[in-house]
Amino acid sequence: MTDTFDPAAWTVPQDHARPFARDPQRWEEERSRAVQSGHVCSDTACTGTCEPAIVYERTGWGWLAWTVPGDGTPPERPRQIGVLPPDATPTQRLAVRWLTRRRAHRIALTSTSPASLRFSAVAVGVISLFAAMSALGHGIPADLVLPTALLAPLLAEYLPDRLDDRAAGHLRTVEGDAACPYLQRLAALHTYLVQAAADNDHYALRRSAEIGQDLMWDTAGLLQTKDTRSVSSQLIDRERLMVQLADQVAQILERTRAEARPGPEGQPRGHEGPLGRPFPPGFEPAQRPAPRREPGTSPPRETLPVAHVQPDDETRTTDVYLLFAHEPYYPGDGTQEINTTLVAAASLLHPQVLQPDGAQIHNRLTQGRRPGEIVPLATLTHELGGGADWPTVGDWEHVTADLVQLVRTAGCDALSLGLAEIARALVCVGPLSHVRVFDAAADQFIAYGPQERAAVLAEVDMGLSGLVAERGFWPGDGLQSPLFQQA
Repeated sequence: MTDTFDPAAWTVPQDHARPFARDPQRWEEERSRAVQSGHVCSDTACTGTCEPAIVYERTGWGWLAWTVPGDGTPPERPRQIGVLPPDATPTQRLAVRWLTRRRAHRIALTSTSPASLRFSAVAVGVISLFAAMSALGHGIPADLVLPTALLAPLLAEYLPDRLDDRAAGHLRTVEGDAACPYLQRLAALHTYLVQAAADNDHYALRRSAEIGQDLMWDTAGLLQTKDTRSVSSQLIDRERLMVQLADQVAQILERTRAEARPGPEGQPRGHEGPLGRPFPPGFEPAQRPAPRREPGTSPPRETLPVAHVQPDDETRTTDVYLLFAHEPYYPGDGTQEINTTLVAAASLLHPQVLQPDGAQIHNRLTQGRRPGEIVPLATLTHELGGGADWPTVGDWEHVTADLVQLVRTAGCDALSLGLAEIARALVCVGPLSHVRVFDAAADQFIAYGPQERAAVLAEVDMGLSGLVAERGFWPGDGLQSPLFQQA
């Protein structure tokens, strides 16, 4: 398949191009409140020390802070963007609520001085004064009353700032004219993914939203610590991956609607991927068996011929995948090089794979994984003492060679990949390792580490999601029982 993905052909969703894009009336309401309680900047009257009126737009992944313009038009660029971490805890979500509360009204001490006090601090000070006078009149010692009366307004003035700092530590925020546009574009795409996952319980849609949150979090970390010019290539890569996710989600939704309608338009097109679109760059479809299998001979994803987890194997997950690099080969003339393969874990139990080595690697592969997780062979090596414990598990070189032969003879389903050099190198190293590449033009070494490795696995997962959305992986026929079932 030679078609490549063109991000320019994708129409970016209009979410967050303006504040409250889906509910313009909400913007007018929030703007009116902000104007009444805050300062609206104008080009002629404002100084660099003024506090402009801010409207916060909360989202499922964080928030956007919009400055209210003096001319009443909606702003085009947020002043600040905040991002929640993946799998955010209730405490972290509470931090978003705290940081996006309406700003306190402040009272200027003099007309010429920028110094001011919170209205709440002034109110607490007045209440404390009367309370102190009443307490002294009732005979309470002054050395107890006066410190309390002084401490209360100080807490009202400074405690919110301390809580702001504490809450900000749970999140990542991006500000500035250079950084916000990058994250704003990602936010529009990610909001599209989140809304699609909320409306449809499809696994690929939920997984796309999870990957999108990871990308948002990683990008916010980059923009917090690096100048946009120095990390522009990494930002472009992340935006491209987010666009690919959004394109995949659009195709899934389109196909779902087509399948719901009777007629030939619901049938998949012959020269495209299983979702009716080309595969992402660097991916080639797995080699499928030439003869068509009769119904029932190839178990669906939910009924792979592996044992159910026993009570003493609660941390074992059989629905995982093994990703491994191997010697490159070409499936046919004029085809792309295949240098990395992904198979279902159950393919390790195939009779054409060296046994019991394959079963023992399967036993190790399925321990403590998440459903649908992609586990590189290098991760197993890392877990096995950097490879020192491989002899006690099995001959991984023989097993992977058997798996490649099994895939090439259409003995099982697989995702056959032609990864780029750096991406393949990252798959071949452990989760904490780095790959250093010398850039002759810049005369310096560039280090690729766990973050880039996670991005490669995320892209592989995206290609896998497109395949399993249509049909689960067939691990092959005649599989032997897993070791933990025999035990």
